[in-house]
Amino acid sequence: YSKLPVGFSGSAELDAGKCVVWGPGLSPAAVLPVRYFYIQSVDSEGRNISVSPAADSFRVKISSLEQQYVRVHVPAPLDRGDGSLLVRYRLYGSSSRGLKIEVLYQDRPVADSPYTLRGPVYHEYCVCPERDPRVWSSALQCPEQEPQIQQDFISFPSIDLQRLQQEVPQRFSRRGGLVHYSLINNQLHRRSLGQYTDFKMFSDEMLLSLARKVRLPDVEFYINVGDWPMENRKAGDKPGPVPIISWCGSTDTRDIILPTYDITHSCLEAMRGVTSDLLSVQGNTGPVWSDKTEKAFFRGRDSREERLRLVTMSKENPELLDAGITAYFFFRDREKDLGKAPLVGFFDFFKYKYQVNVDGTVAAYRFPYLMLGDSLVFKQDSPYYEHFYTHLEAGVHYIPVKRDLSDLLQKIRWAQKNDTKAEAIAKSGQSLVRDVLQPHRLYCYYYSVLQTYAARQSTRPAVHPDMELVPQPSDHSALCDCHRSPEEQKNEL
Repeated sequence: YSKLPVGFSGSAELDAGKCVVWGPGLSPAAVLPVRYFYIQSVDSEGRNISVSPAADSFRVKISSLEQQYVRVHVPAPLDRGDGSLLVRYRLYGSSSRGLKIEVLYQDRPVADSPYTLRGPVYHEYCVCPERDPRVWSSALQCPEQEPQIQQDFISFPSIDLQRLQQEVPQRFSRRGGLVHYSLINNQLHRRSLGQYTDFKMFSDEMLLSLARKVRLPDVEFYINVGDWPMENRKAGDKPGPVPIISWCGSTDTRDIILPTYDITHSCLEAMRGVTSDLLSVQGNTGPVWSDKTEKAFFRGRDSREERLRLVTMSKENPELLDAGITAYFFFRDREKDLGKAPLVGFFDFFKYKYQVNVDGTVAAYRFPYLMLGDSLVFKQDSPYYEHFYTHLEAGVHYIPVKRDLSDLLQKIRWAQKNDTKAEAIAKSGQSLVRDVLQPHRLYCYYYSVLQTYAARQSTRPAVHPDMELVPQPSDHSALCDCHRSPEEQKNEL
């Protein structure tokens, strides 16, 4: 779901018929909490326009093809500041016949509008998994391979579930944040190991969401819902490492990484309970580059000592850096000295040309959102990583900074003196992350981890007596007619 530019234009008149419209939101089979697609504005000579269109000049109308009313929430398209727009919509019901999507520019049809999505088109809470994972994967255009998944499973050519059952609780349950899951016949069961497992709500919701969309392999695994990755044995050790699934990896652990609970939850709750998500950020990137304040910016909690160092550097170099701690928890004795900064709305970060990304307890989970903005990110060197970092290259997509931040000021000065290069790196990082962090790619990634894991199980997964069923939502919002054959329906049970 990506389109390559064909030359850029900043002045010629927009041609509605030549614009390009693409993305998973135009495919009926790409079921997502919030469906989305893109519009690239194009001029009469067929060149991509690289500046924002006039406000409110594009409109999108979505209606059901059947008589029965289906509620669809369609906010105004998000202007991404570069001539492209992002259209989001959330279905609150399913449509057996399908949807009509009209994309208009000053009331003229855009590209091939209107688009017809032949039904059935299911909403997020409809339990109607596609039986053939290849069909589902093709509808989402999932990538063939994910480098991080390949890397993570090198240590685990074979997974003995009986060994895990004996060893994992014994070694890790005292760490407090472990949940034992079994997915059998597309139903989710779990037991909590340890007392700090409240964050299982985030793994539950994503696994249930995935199981509503595609038939999952039978698989039994352990998810660490705490901050720190757990398995520090190396591949050659005797006994060897065990596969623990975590939201954050590190260079000295062997955990298998999933997208963080933060980005998956924001995708599930976008346009509802969450305002900053992987899509909304793209339409709230602050002033254009030339109008941004030429300083580096940071706001955050005191969860790492280098964050305190940033504040000291900011006080001494206010022309380069604006940094503040918004809440003290770990270093309360330093508040009197460093002061407490007022909270700043996340979208307001992008009033600044440069963003500083410093680890919290582990990787700072704001990093994907910073990369989606329109600022240059200065990223602290770190042993911690999230699932998508393998796609990123230091100096190409962001500016690397030493762990102790000793070269940060020098690199900010470099950016100020090399504005064109700084902007190019910011745009390069933004472009890459827009692609790899599309919400549908998170579903692809989750499925690929489960599929890769299931293929390596040497013993049969099972539902254990002390596990409980995690049910799918059953309230009125989950009602839908699942258009599968009676035989398929029977097999689902």
